[in-house]
Amino acid sequence: MKEKIYTIPVTEAFQQDCECPLCLMEEKLEEEALEYTLGASMMEPDSRIETNKNGFCQKHFTKLNNLQKNRLSLALIIDTHLIEQNARLSKAYENNSSLIAKECDLSLGDGLVNKLKRKKTATQEFLAEIVQVLDELEHSCTICNKINFTMDKFIDVILYLYFKEPEFFRLFNSKKGVCIKHLKLLLLGCQKYLDTKNQAIFIRNLMSQQVTNMQRIQEDVNWFTKKFDYRFKDEPWKNSKDAIQRSIKKLVGPADLQ
Repeated sequence: MKEKIYTIPVTEAFQQDCECPLCLMEEKLEEEALEYTLGASMMEPDSRIETNKNGFCQKHFTKLNNLQKNRLSLALIIDTHLIEQNARLSKAYENNSSLIAKECDLSLGDGLVNKLKRKKTATQEFLAEIVQVLDELEHSCTICNKINFTMDKFIDVILYLYFKEPEFFRLFNSKKGVCIKHLKLLLLGCQKYLDTKNQAIFIRNLMSQQVTNMQRIQEDVNWFTKKFDYRFKDEPWKNSKDAIQRSIKKLVGPADLQ
């Protein structure tokens, strides 16, 4: 199989013995994105605009902090992100503050009249607006965006190689399936990139592989539990010693487990 720059991350991941090659790809992307965020991105205006606007999710703010490196870079990113978000929140409130102040003095009767008329008050409209702003901020993350964009490209590459390269076809079908998170990505990619016939072929092979391997890992976990029963204490552990960690990752994808 002839390698190209964009196929190397995919083939390298699928050559590893693991529960989900796509998790390996995502973990590498995340590591690179974290390093980039605290390094080169500081000098790129477009990157700063994005981090000011989107910030990071709880997971990636935590990881950026826990790297314990380039503390000044992280502080500068947070500083300008806070400036932009504080301005956004202040503007939303200031645009409605006078009307909200008036409603603070509404009588009980006025409140009942508005309720009966099903008329939205200024306070209710502000609540809807500010909750939307906060929801957008909570679910926006510069690093997640980078990872999701590149993972979609990798899905395209996987499906291309699957039908164009017999060697990769055999390699893919020899694996232990994927995690639930990346199963969904593969199915969405199948829907997006393949025609009807190839969708059917891929889904048949993928789901057969997935069901078999989900059963395998459940059996590993089950045997782990049995080893705590005195009747099985002298039996070998088989492949169950790390079954808890492998099963969690199989269910949720990349996870920092101790």
